[in-house]
Amino acid sequence: MFWTVTLSLLAGMGQLLKLFFLTLLFSLPLGLLIAFALRSRCKPVSWLFNVIVWIIRGTPLMLQLFFVYYGLPIMFGPAFRMENTVAAVLTFTMNYAAYFAEIYRAGIEAVPAGQYEAAEVLGYSKTQTFVRIIFPQMVKRVMPPVTNEVITLVKDTSLAFALAYTEMFTLAKQVAATNASIMPLFVAGVFYYIFNFLVAWIMEQIEKSMQYYR
Repeated sequence: MFWTVTLSLLAGMGQLLKLFFLTLLFSLPLGLLIAFALRSRCKPVSWLFNVIVWIIRGTPLMLQLFFVYYGLPIMFGPAFRMENTVAAVLTFTMNYAAYFAEIYRAGIEAVPAGQYEAAEVLGYSKTQTFVRIIFPQMVKRVMPPVTNEVITLVKDTSLAFALAYTEMFTLAKQVAATNASIMPLFVAGVFYYIFNFLVAWIMEQIEKSMQYYR
């Protein structure tokens, strides 16, 4: 039975990986753009994005999933109806981009002001200053909290069941109900643990490879 359950959950693992990697692909760069908007000298822009980030971080991810998948078509018509995969990726991307944006902003603001002044003395433009001086230091500082968010994302993918997205945890519940056994849930737990262990190890290796500042 163990191997049967394991094989059944592998299909759901593929859907989990799809949601996981697509979310990271879009949310990591989007978070950086939002971080720039949060630090914008244009008050209306910074205020608007601060409100958006505050709303996203202040409401449950489950509620956001329901709003995007069910709420938007009700409020704005059938044109806003989307497939469950698209809705899940969009919602997860926006949610995690908001968290990454705050992490990036903290990392950027943690760089001493003297770094900017030194770059200005050397004749660097603002773009060169950020790319060559600020960004490398920021990345080093934000790796631990980013790692925590990535690990959380692995577990949060299970919430996609609310949109009838058949990821691993959804399959585990279905198999458990069919066989009247909790073994599929334990097997799913083992899969989550192994995947999180691999993610943490990979992120640790990346962090070690970036020891250019101490």
